[in-house]
Amino acid sequence: MQKPIKFKTENGNTLAGVLHTPDAGSARAYALFAHCFTCTKNIKAAVNIADELCGEGIAVLRFDFTGLGQSEGEFADTHFSSNVQDLLDAAAFLQRDYHAPEILVGHSLGGTAILAAAHGIESAVAVATIGSPADAEHVLHLLDDDLETIERTGEAQVCLADRPFYIRKDFVDDVRSQSVSDGIRSLRKALLVMHSPIDELVPVKEAARIYSSALHPKSFISLDNSDHLLSREADSRYAGHVLAAWASRFIHEPDEVIEPAVFHTGHVVASGRPEDIFRVSINADGHPMTGDEPEQYGGTDTGPSPYDFLSAALASCTVMTLNMYARHKRLPLESVRVDVQHGKIHAKDCLDCEAESGKIDHFERIIHLEGDLSPEQRERMLKIADRCPVHRTLHSEIKIV
Repeated sequence: MQKPIKFKTENGNTLAGVLHTPDAGSARAYALFAHCFTCTKNIKAAVNIADELCGEGIAVLRFDFTGLGQSEGEFADTHFSSNVQDLLDAAAFLQRDYHAPEILVGHSLGGTAILAAAHGIESAVAVATIGSPADAEHVLHLLDDDLETIERTGEAQVCLADRPFYIRKDFVDDVRSQSVSDGIRSLRKALLVMHSPIDELVPVKEAARIYSSALHPKSFISLDNSDHLLSREADSRYAGHVLAAWASRFIHEPDEVIEPAVFHTGHVVASGRPEDIFRVSINADGHPMTGDEPEQYGGTDTGPSPYDFLSAALASCTVMTLNMYARHKRLPLESVRVDVQHGKIHAKDCLDCEAESGKIDHFERIIHLEGDLSPEQRERMLKIADRCPVHRTLHSEIKIV
């Protein structure tokens, strides 16, 4: 879901943006995206990366910097420091009206600005750069012969990405005064550096400078064969997909609340909110998972259903039991696969069931045994499968308090 938004900067300009939010349920976290130099929020890479993050439950705000796109202000009056302030204002807007951003993403010079702004965004735990230079001064090579004119006369009209822009000496002086790379070591946030080895606009050595300056946790992803703007659909989608997977390691699940004092072992917690519909966060003895229902039942299909989990318990327990038995008896078993399907059947259709009316739960379990087993060994293993603890639990009396 995409929602147009507007917010004010400390300078009084109104900036235009788009907020991507999950179609169903609340967002797991919020991300702030900074576009490339002289680009806008609607550049293809920004839209696709935001979509991929949103598909993993991460809301994303992408916006036009001052003087660009639909935002107010004059581009000629801006500089690198004002871009950093725009990011700080955007983060404050998210914190005030939605949720403080935990993930910061920047493309090209936007990534350099994100590195600078990250020191002032306390809520951020993870920062990612895409094709970014280590220092803002790198952008001056785009000005070529116009740089001398700017320094001599105070300003000049330059052509960037086939569009005219006025660049003033204040901009040049500002980027030369920045030392973003010096602050990377003290970032104290997880860092992901993404860069194409064939990037001609920002050489990959800039990514090496960012990466070597940072402390762990830090990661590098090579965007092989992509251009600087990630203009191919597959490249920007890949970047967004990898970014979402990486960020998931560092974000806090808002509805995952663990109370260790309740149970000491075998502790499973599931929690959710009405706006999440059927989606729940699960922590099974320290192992995080997501539960949901299929779309045809009103869910968003972001995780297994409760009966899927129950079937998985029976299937996995059966595999464990058979493998343990085979090891103990030194049987030539190579592998085990167990398929389980749950459903409901009418009691009258079950010849060996105690109930005579209504419906009963029906688990169909198919066991595949690979290996040079004799017919007798296979028959014995099928009987052993019924000794699986979960199988026995489902057949025994159960009390839930």
